[in-house]
Amino acid sequence: MLPVKNFLGYLMLGLMITISAHAEKADRNKPLILEAEKVSVNDVKQVYDLNGQVLLIKGSIIVTGEDGHIAVDPQGYEFVDVVGTPEAIASFRQRREGLADEFMQGRGTQVIYDAKTEFLTLTGDANLKRLLNMQMLDQLKGWKIEYDDVKQYYQVTPPKDAKPEDLPLARAILSPRRKATLEK
Repeated sequence: MLPVKNFLGYLMLGLMITISAHAEKADRNKPLILEAEKVSVNDVKQVYDLNGQVLLIKGSIIVTGEDGHIAVDPQGYEFVDVVGTPEAIASFRQRREGLADEFMQGRGTQVIYDAKTEFLTLTGDANLKRLLNMQMLDQLKGWKIEYDDVKQYYQVTPPKDAKPEDLPLARAILSPRRKATLEK
């Protein structure tokens, strides 16, 4: 007979596997749409620089900000780095694979997204939400938020010069996974 501790561990692992959703895979094959006040394209090096009211769309991915730099590797994966201003903060939004209306949505002074590793970094008064049918399921706030979509891993980090009196430096509100998936 399995000890209760092992049984619960296997049960939780099974629940995590059945409800996990990743970034929408169809995004990989969609065209890259870039809009800005100024766009500089180096087609040989596959590098794009954008200045002023940046809008990047690739499938379900939408990134906005004030200035941006996009590099495309030989396999066609984009590395996106967009910064905002106090008036126009940088943002990221992507539909998740699986449930039709589940999204990851984030904001910060800088958005970095690596499409190859599906790794998102938000810095500077960062905020990341997981939404289902426009209802917030998870929310993270902090100076730096890292989200690994492949490993389904969040990390919130305070600034290096943070002081204990500045607490709380990170905050997470996480919905129970079972309840969130049952309310489809």
